[in-house]
Amino acid sequence: MKAAPKPRSAPVAGPDLASLRERALSAMERAYAPYSRFKVGAALVGEDGSVYEACNVENAAFPAGTCAERAAISAAVAHGVRRFAKLVIASSAEDPTPPCGMCRQALIEFAPDLEIVSVTRNGKEAHWRLTELLPQAFSPRSLEHTSE
Repeated sequence: MKAAPKPRSAPVAGPDLASLRERALSAMERAYAPYSRFKVGAALVGEDGSVYEACNVENAAFPAGTCAERAAISAAVAHGVRRFAKLVIASSAEDPTPPCGMCRQALIEFAPDLEIVSVTRNGKEAHWRLTELLPQAFSPRSLEHTSE
């Protein structure tokens, strides 16, 4: 007999946007970006209200670097958190920037309808849903109906 699925609990209210903005900006300032000089910080909020900060870490062998968003996902997963409510990212760009394609793909695994807020040092802000940024995504559901 198959066990009944566990009911999903409602998301716990996390920190307010102003707090998350400051945390993402602070993480951005700690970024290691000597090659691109494009610093990014992230504050990822779990459904339980926990927050995981991270920054991008570049490497001379460019593909070996890590984006702030994926670093935040790794930190959260390492702490047992796999459902997310909000992601606030800060970058050194003049205008708010969305996550890169690889980060979008990594995020879709855990939070298809994730709220994403991008902020800049100069106070600009943009808001998206992950589904807007990655329509028709390849997700875990894509693997449900395979044929042999």
